[in-house]
Amino acid sequence: MMENAHNDYFIVKAKENGVHVIGLTRGADTRFHHTEKLDKGEVMIAQFTDHTSAVKIRGKAIIVTKHGTIETDG
Repeated sequence: MMENAHNDYFIVKAKENGVHVIGLTRGADTRFHHTEKLDKGEVMIAQFTDHTSAVKIRGKAIIVTKHGTIETDG
């Protein structure tokens, strides 16, 4: 595991109620391991870890990373 992956923070800001932020596991079998539900205006700051290799966002949100900003369509 690369050490700098632990320094990768990202921000999710909900643009509507009921935005889901879903953490996916590392390893041979990718699985859901954590889910957060955000309401409009709520912000979540998260970090990739030894257990989390990817994140899935459901709903309208703004995602900010060191690579740039993305807005979902919904």
